[in-house]
Amino acid sequence: MSSDFDRGIMKFKGADNPLIITLSAVVILGAILTLVWWSLHSAYALH
Repeated sequence: MSSDFDRGIMKFKGADNPLIITLSAVVILGAILTLVWWSLHSAYALH
């Protein structure tokens, strides 16, 4: 029996692996924080 995660967008074995979920969350949050930091430095020239 497959988990619900295997039937969603991520259709591969082990998509519900906690390590993969954690790594994806870190990458996504890191990208968001980088864009926020870059936009603040670009808009207000904070050095």
